[in-house]
Amino acid sequence: MQRRDFLRTAAALSAAGLGAPAAFLSLTADAADLKRLGKAETFSYAALKGQARALSQQPYKSHAGELPKEVAALDWDQYQALQFRNDHALWGEEALRFKAKFFHLGLFFKSPVKMYEIENGQATEIAYDPAMFDYGKSGVNGKKLPKDLGFAGFRLNFHTDDTRDVAAFLGASYFRAVGGEWQYGLSARGLAIDCGAPTPEEFPNFTSYWLERPAKGSNTLTIYALLDSPSTTGAYRFLLTPGGTLVMDIDAALYPRKTIDRLGIAPCTSMYQTGENDRRMANDWRPEIHDSDGLCMNTGAGEWIWRPIANPRNLRFNAYQDENPRGFGLLQRDRNFDHYQDDGVFYDRRPSLWVEPKAGWGKGSVQLVEIPTNDETFDNIVAFWNPAKKPQPGEELLFGYRLHWGARMPSSPPSAICVATRTGLGGVVGRPRQYFSWRFAVDFAGGDLPLISGKAKVEAVISVSRGKVEITSARPLDDIRGYRAMFDLVPPDDSTTPIDIRLYLAANGQPMTETWLYQYTPPPKEDRKLV
Repeated sequence: MQRRDFLRTAAALSAAGLGAPAAFLSLTADAADLKRLGKAETFSYAALKGQARALSQQPYKSHAGELPKEVAALDWDQYQALQFRNDHALWGEEALRFKAKFFHLGLFFKSPVKMYEIENGQATEIAYDPAMFDYGKSGVNGKKLPKDLGFAGFRLNFHTDDTRDVAAFLGASYFRAVGGEWQYGLSARGLAIDCGAPTPEEFPNFTSYWLERPAKGSNTLTIYALLDSPSTTGAYRFLLTPGGTLVMDIDAALYPRKTIDRLGIAPCTSMYQTGENDRRMANDWRPEIHDSDGLCMNTGAGEWIWRPIANPRNLRFNAYQDENPRGFGLLQRDRNFDHYQDDGVFYDRRPSLWVEPKAGWGKGSVQLVEIPTNDETFDNIVAFWNPAKKPQPGEELLFGYRLHWGARMPSSPPSAICVATRTGLGGVVGRPRQYFSWRFAVDFAGGDLPLISGKAKVEAVISVSRGKVEITSARPLDDIRGYRAMFDLVPPDDSTTPIDIRLYLAANGQPMTETWLYQYTPPPKEDRKLV
């Protein structure tokens, strides 16, 4: 399967152990009479880590091609016809604050996933049962499918809304969640391997999930997952707490089978087609189309950085070196409906996703991959943490972090932030252009900017890796109670070699804003029109 197929699993989300099975046991706690496979077994996170470690010492076994033909051959419309019956939800008839509903295998989701429930430290596997699904016009006869078929994943309802999901886990190790806006957007992954590398990307799978029955009145659900891939295995624990900002507290233990060149911890996967700073694919009636508009980083040294993302002509890879980062994430800062005009999928309501390490991660880099796309259903932006030391076989790698999903993040820069980045042809209005240049207009708001007196000297502090900066200004922008920095960048030659730009505003020599980073790729010589 190709990367594009995997990344389309994110779009599908908005539509909506290891061992031989034994005899069936009746599940009497739910009115829907869900069935189970095998006998209950003692479960703990420590035991799951032991299972992952033992699995890493065995050759990787692919489960490709194991699906029955009628399931593997489902097309988009047939798969959409397969609907889970809500009356068969796990904990559906109990006075608990969570319900779990399952996704059927098929379409892009061809790796069987085992589902377990944990109660009082005992785990039992949930059996595939045709009574769980309405097959509609899918052409599938569920009664002919094996009882150990498994599932593609699951989604969760909170007690406040029985219809809309608060989170869903579906496809490879992908999952996503919503905040108080009840809008899906970008996704997270358990792990990324060789993302953006010259070699093919590897997509680890969550092969089993364990859902722990929550206590009555509890707003937190505990989920465990076993990860498997040719390069590594892993054991994961999620503590999921819905709210205006949904929080996932995650612990991960990885056990490499071999040396991994580019390991991606806490990967965030999003989509950017067109926006204020990049109109290369502005061929739609909507002004902007994106799930996220920038990468935000809070470095170990306490510097706040904003890096607008784009839809480049060619794949772009950037690594931002750091030690013990305090946080990073892909954010959707622009939440103005008028900037999107989309009353169907509501890009202005898409959640931001912030990664907060729970302990020091040491040396490494936040890495950003931007992939060209002309299709808004293709997630083309990935950001993750890459440890400086390459994982080696036989090691145990432990990572703890929190994911925050929603419009408001747990921390933000104390200084002013970038609220808009716009670009276009440079030059002076009314004067013939003698050479090519590119204009940048960067708006900052918040912090102490409203307190700056008219006598203060406010300037844009700019540095570039190549080229010449000219026509620089920094002036008040009353509509946002902030300032706008403007400048032109003149490429030094006809090449398309990217140019890195760094900018912040200073008042009387004192920094007043976060640091704005940008990577500008000059167009080919033939496209540099001096209109």
